[in-house]
Amino acid sequence: MRIDKIRNFCIIAHIDHGKSTLADRLLQLTGAVSVREFRNQYLDANDIERERGITIKAKAISLKYTLDNEEYELNLIDTPGHVDFTYEVSRSLSACEGAVLVVDATQGVQAQTIANSYLAVESDLEIIPVINKIDMTLARVNDAMEEMKSSLGIEPENIILVSAKEGTNVDKLLEAIVKRIPHPVGSAQTQLQALIFDSVYDDYRGVIIYVRIKNGVLRKGDEIIMMNTGKAYKVEDVGRFNPKMFTVDELQAGQVGYIVAGIKNIKDVKIGDTITERDGVGVVQLLKGYKEPTPMVFCGIFPIGETDINNLRKALDRLSLNDSSFKYEPENSEALGFGFRCGFLGLLHMEIVQERLEREENVEVIQTAPNVTYELVVQYKDDKKVIHIDNPAKIPEENQIIEFREPIARVNIIIPSANIGAIMKLCEEKRGEYVRTDYFTGNRVMLTYEIPFAEMIFDFYDKMKSATRGYGTMDYAIIGYKAANLCKLHILVAGSEVDALSTVSHRDFAERRGRQIISILRKEIPRHLFLVALQASIGNRVIARESIKPFLKNVTGKCYGGDISRKRKLWDKQKEGKKKMKAVGRIEIPQSAFMSVLKADLE
Repeated sequence: MRIDKIRNFCIIAHIDHGKSTLADRLLQLTGAVSVREFRNQYLDANDIERERGITIKAKAISLKYTLDNEEYELNLIDTPGHVDFTYEVSRSLSACEGAVLVVDATQGVQAQTIANSYLAVESDLEIIPVINKIDMTLARVNDAMEEMKSSLGIEPENIILVSAKEGTNVDKLLEAIVKRIPHPVGSAQTQLQALIFDSVYDDYRGVIIYVRIKNGVLRKGDEIIMMNTGKAYKVEDVGRFNPKMFTVDELQAGQVGYIVAGIKNIKDVKIGDTITERDGVGVVQLLKGYKEPTPMVFCGIFPIGETDINNLRKALDRLSLNDSSFKYEPENSEALGFGFRCGFLGLLHMEIVQERLEREENVEVIQTAPNVTYELVVQYKDDKKVIHIDNPAKIPEENQIIEFREPIARVNIIIPSANIGAIMKLCEEKRGEYVRTDYFTGNRVMLTYEIPFAEMIFDFYDKMKSATRGYGTMDYAIIGYKAANLCKLHILVAGSEVDALSTVSHRDFAERRGRQIISILRKEIPRHLFLVALQASIGNRVIARESIKPFLKNVTGKCYGGDISRKRKLWDKQKEGKKKMKAVGRIEIPQSAFMSVLKADLE
């Protein structure tokens, strides 16, 4: 295929604006999928994606399209829309020259619409604006056009109006893709230069690498080198997607496809790396990839029920092979035993991973409360060091901490103007700092705040949706760390710290949060034969306390009258026994107690 007949593009949009449905119509219109094989959300292969109606992982496919008796190769990458998976969008953009920006006619411009369009502009891509769902009764086409003009600077005459469900004007979109999106720039006669934009693991073939060829030609049997890692491999197979993988003789400059090179460990493949030949080392320049995904939300995952640690380790290994953004390492908790500390891109990513573990791997797990990464300036003897902590149990003693810093997220919230007061109040309750207000056409407005990320990961999204009756949308990006008056909140049961319940809190709210946690524990932990003290503390200072009363036994019940000294002897003997039990007794905290604390709405 001549390079001027190739078009590489992706579909970007806010969640639930019709990306997958539009991809379905493109597949049907170009004949990539037969009527017998077709199903809705064809590119969403995962059951969770299909059930939830969301795209989790980007998908690549090559389409054949004929215009004016000329055949073109259209390489489409369908991307997720949720803010947690922005990294999937960024790496898809790096492999394209154009992007189809989809806006729902019934909802207008949303927060992730703006974020994704900025990503496309930063990548210097040609944007084709599309308004979808024009067949809907509630469609506000003119309002959506005005919003795209005011917020994104897109002129209405450049917008294509489509109905992905009905197939209306999808042919015009295909024509616009060919005419508006520039063809790739590169040469098949130069040294091989290919960008790795994704990878998956196959049990039989090993790691399958998704590549975009920038220059040169890649064939079966070629010796390739990963420029960042320096590792060399021999290519066993090359191919493209239509939509299933099929083998081809070669991949030329401008094309998108896959390679198999007998790689057994997916960690040997770095997304964003550049592939070249042996002769190209020192000659070929590294391509501008994208930033490695950085986990921002962490929690502990521990086995429960009939699941043991070995089964959980194997399940996490298999899951991580097809999700390079998911990180984990072993950890040991005194309360929960052996488990793993896991890092996720966001709360939805964490929820998806847990659901996949339970459904696909058939393991039972318990998660500790999610937390973010903190930056601490600590004093070690005569030196000051900056450390990053993703587990509250690892936070050093208070007298060693010079400064406690928390990650800050810049949040864009698009809401109806009638809800401004409620959302501003919510942001202030979450310690947010106001940045600016942008007004769109009609009655919609975008509020921008800088909010501690730790305040967002629990219930911010749910409360924002509730305050706006479902009409609010949000997008966020971590902008750095900021010093704050934070502390580690210790939870002690019978004088021993329960590391799984330790958390980081702002000092102004620590006492209230500590009282809520121990109040829940007092109801969940069963009574013992001795008094059990529940305490919340900051450093050595106890800020809240509850007691679980012991079972009482009337040891003097057998005494009928007589001298009081006999009863006193029995009471003293009982008191000594209680002290001994308290000294050697071990408090078993049931799983239900952890679950109750983790699910509680702690404010």
